[in-house]
Amino acid sequence: MNEMTETHPFDPIVFKDTHTLILGSFPSVQSVANDFYYAHPRNQFWPILSSITGYPVGNRDQKIWLLKESGLGVWDMIASCVREGSLDSSLEDEVVNDIPELLEQHPSIERIAFTGRKAEALYRLHFEYLDIETLYLPSPSPAYAAMRMEAKAVQWREALGLTQKPI
Repeated sequence: MNEMTETHPFDPIVFKDTHTLILGSFPSVQSVANDFYYAHPRNQFWPILSSITGYPVGNRDQKIWLLKESGLGVWDMIASCVREGSLDSSLEDEVVNDIPELLEQHPSIERIAFTGRKAEALYRLHFEYLDIETLYLPSPSPAYAAMRMEAKAVQWREALGLTQKPI
């Protein structure tokens, strides 16, 4: 078996006024190929946030603008791992990112939201001691088909406290 450790390719996207950090597990193969978070064409992350906020997400700049204007940041729990494919269940030998350091550098972050159970479990294993609100968002992954996107958007809107803003 040809196992190679992959290192997380993206910096966190966080602003001076970010209040909620959204943590996934590790970028999908498609996201790495497209060089951006949640870049698999069937991933619902950006369509969900667009439907909640009303901001367009047609390109990278619009996605970053949506995050900034909504007080959101994005990163992943895993700094490096061995994997075969994009499913969280294929991730092994995970080394986690330094979440406490990021929170120290960005004191405006008041809560952490997880987009998957793997991210949440790794956080609980390594950082349960942190005094910060956490919440779970239904996975935007195309592999999680048990819930329609519209239902996910309702739960995300309620959990994140976001509303559509005039553009």
